[in-house]
Order: sequence, then structure tokens, then C-alpha cells
Amino acid sequence: MTVLPSPIGPLTITGTDQSINRIDFGSKKNTTSKPKPPESRCIQELTEYFKGERIKFSVPMEATGTAFRLQVYKAMQAIPFGETRTYGDIAKAIGNPKAIRAVGGACGANPLPILIPCHRVVGSNGIGGYNGGIRRKMWLLEHEKIHRKRRLLR
Repeated sequence: MTVLPSPIGPLTITGTDQSINRIDFGSKKNTTSKPKPPESRCIQELTEYFKGERIKFSVPMEATGTAFRLQVYKAMQAIPFGETRTYGDIAKAIGNPKAIRAVGGACGANPLPILIPCHRVVGSNGIGGYNGGIRRKMWLLEHEKIHRKRRLLR
């Protein structure tokens, strides 16, 4: 477990020797002095993301959850950098168009925020919720919007 200072506050990254399995907002007290290899790679990739240099993550990750939640997480990973989808769009994408609230629940339970971009899922009438708080969600969406435009202008 290691902590990454970031523009949206500290992120506690937890992993095994093979993969990342959790990112929490805030700092945890039991951090280790030497990150495991996947944690180091995650720190590098998130740092590049926050600098606007990375739009996709390749660090090995292992999300846990029900079969339904894992479907939602996979659908969220298909949302392109700088774009959004509604909870309803995700429900349709997984073949369960009436499961809008359950999609919201899966987003709220996402163990790997940013890597699995639940911040890109919004309500049909507004921003929607975010387990890291609305301020962080809005920051991430604006960050991606700015860097997407810069990439398109190159």
C-alpha cells in the first residue's frame, strides 16, 4: 500500500505482487515504505495521467465485485478519454437497460477509480454522484476535456 499525492488529493494505492486491486481517496496510515512493482507502475501511470500525458492505463489491475459490477466496470473502461456516458447508456451497453440505478451502485462501489473511469459516467439530468466527491469528479472531467482538446489540436 502506497500513497500518491495528486491534484485531487492523496490516493492510496493497494496491490499485490501481480496487480492493483484498490485505489482509495485519502491517505491510509499503514502505507509501506517500498511500493510493490504494480504500485510503482500505477504511480507512474497516474502521474502521467495527471500531467495530461496518458489517456489509457496499462497497469495490471484486478477489480472485485459481482458479475454485474464486473460487466459495468468493463463497459466503463470502454468510454474514451474526455467523453462521458450516462448511467442509462452503460445499462444499455451491458444488455440490461432497466438497471440504471444498479449501474449507479456499481459506479459507487468501483474499487479502482480513475483506472476504471467511473467519473466518466454522468446522470441524464446532471453530473451524478461520485465516491470521491463531486468536486473530484468535476476536476477529472475538466482535466480530460482540456487534454482531449489539446490532443485534437496537435
